[in-house]
Amino acid sequence: MPPRPTATARQQRLGAELRKLRERADLSTRAAGQKLGVDPARISNIESGRFGVSADRVRAFALGYDCDDEPYVEALAAMTAGRSRNWWDDYRDLLPPVLLDLSEMEEHATALRTVQFTHLPGLLQTPDYGRLIFQQNVPALSPPLIEHRLSHRIKRQGVLYADGPKPYTGIIHEAALRMQFGGPEVMRKQLAHIAEMSEREHVTVLVLPFAAGIFPGAGQTVVIAEGPHPRLDTVQLDTEHGSEFLHAEAQLVKYRTIMGRMENLSLGPGPSRDFIHTLIANL
Repeated sequence: MPPRPTATARQQRLGAELRKLRERADLSTRAAGQKLGVDPARISNIESGRFGVSADRVRAFALGYDCDDEPYVEALAAMTAGRSRNWWDDYRDLLPPVLLDLSEMEEHATALRTVQFTHLPGLLQTPDYGRLIFQQNVPALSPPLIEHRLSHRIKRQGVLYADGPKPYTGIIHEAALRMQFGGPEVMRKQLAHIAEMSEREHVTVLVLPFAAGIFPGAGQTVVIAEGPHPRLDTVQLDTEHGSEFLHAEAQLVKYRTIMGRMENLSLGPGPSRDFIHTLIANL
């Protein structure tokens, strides 16, 4: 396959997983090339995401690396499927590539879990609330760029409405629910939308109250996108300099643990919904 000018995060992830398999087999690229009959330079380019790879070659690599986890190997093979045009490609010249990678991650996830401390979850934001968030960007965005980002965010929410929607869990700290971005009217509509979404069978909203006290990971926004195999889960972090995608085994274990602890500290789905309705009544 010809080299790609750029690789998406999903393509880079496939290459990274193949590199992990090779390293678990304790093979250098040179030794792997000799064993598989593949140019070591091509192996390096595949692992970087620069070169594409077929499903059959992924299976051959896994066999050569003595990986017998068939569901995992088949999940990797599925990641090689020819890339068709997707809705987020319409934004390719308008938004940073990392936002397109975020769309692709959500599209291919089997379930999504997030925790938010100051902003409400993007997949649950109303247009008015989302616009206010983008207006605070540093450096400032022009009005057209704000609308492009807002349009992209609203289209991302389609993963919660599509046929066979993905299970979604949003842990929201009380601070995010109480911050009056845009004033009482904007927040009243925003909180009502979250409460309404929480009624959907596949959407779980959990409130992490002030009363829960200290908890791990308080300083950052975290999303865990579950893959078709646990090894293919992805952790996405929002930072001031953009999104980061993590998938090292130790990182996955750490953030699964953090997310689990925060779920345990949160109110249950019913009490969380009641809590939100109380906030609405007090606005």
